[in-house]
Amino acid sequence: MPATRIPAKLLAWYDVHRRVLPWRVPAGRRADPYRVWLSEIMLQQTTVQAVAAYYRKFLARWPDVKALAAAKEDDVLAAWAGLGYYARARNLHAAARIVARELGGRFPATAEGLRTLPGIGGYTAGAISAIAYDEKQAAMDANAERVIARLYAVTTPMPKAKPELHAHAQALVPLRAGDFAQALMDLGSAICTPKNPACRNCPLKADCLAARRGIQEQVPVKVPRMARPLKRGAAFVARDRTGAVLLVKRPDKGLLASMLQPPLGPWGEKFPSVRAALAQAPFAAKWKKRIGLVRHGFTHFELEMEVYVADVAKRPQTKGKWIAMAKLGDAALPTVMRKVIAQGLSLDKSGV
Repeated sequence: MPATRIPAKLLAWYDVHRRVLPWRVPAGRRADPYRVWLSEIMLQQTTVQAVAAYYRKFLARWPDVKALAAAKEDDVLAAWAGLGYYARARNLHAAARIVARELGGRFPATAEGLRTLPGIGGYTAGAISAIAYDEKQAAMDANAERVIARLYAVTTPMPKAKPELHAHAQALVPLRAGDFAQALMDLGSAICTPKNPACRNCPLKADCLAARRGIQEQVPVKVPRMARPLKRGAAFVARDRTGAVLLVKRPDKGLLASMLQPPLGPWGEKFPSVRAALAQAPFAAKWKKRIGLVRHGFTHFELEMEVYVADVAKRPQTKGKWIAMAKLGDAALPTVMRKVIAQGLSLDKSGV
């Protein structure tokens, strides 16, 4: 298939059907590298629908890289709370400081240079350099990989197929590299969907080897996922007479690093008995176990927690800080910990 024909067809389709997104500039305008970078970090392993509100909030609070670099990490983590994969927020802040303090506020203009910044891997570097600088780089998110896999009928299982898919896409990148990258994403989102792709409406149907062979829904080929192990434990929600809740900070490294949480017991294969759980509590009190469980899925395991709650007349001497209910919404609490507090206080999740 002629390599020049495919980009031309795709760009003609994109010029008519391009999505309107908060971080996407109108046709003919140069994208702001800061906004492209911010959106691409947020979009890692997260949907467009989930990111839009966070992106607007971040941009209103920190409109440029110098403003973000000057922020406190705890404030960045709090603003990120609920978006998941919290290492992204720490890397975002670290990269902002490098750009602002060491690079004069200017992002590197090449994929190679961008990869030197924390949190930027191969795909993200290619996406930023293509969209912000029109560098001839293939930006291979899941949508783009699916389009290319079907276009070339690549049956090598994922993720082993990634280098092959990248090579095919890189050979297609035209001068309008940024538009081409976004066109692949939009085509995969709107037309070349994982199930029931709208092949009749696809501008590349005549060139698509998978459609020609009738295997478009079988590619990309995915290896069956391994079952995730289940961990269980106890969580402790303490509330003082003002309604403030005790929170502690997680370690600076590892899962949910530097985020806040109610005190937790260790996680294991089974729930602790009531007696064992009370021994894990942060202090002695009249702890009561709530009916029901908090369930949450992480990348590599599933978690279930039983929640114990205690009301205290006087704050005991213990690690952590007491956060007023009115300020919990602004705290650096990941989604799973908001679920724990909601369960402990018998609140709807939106009330925390």
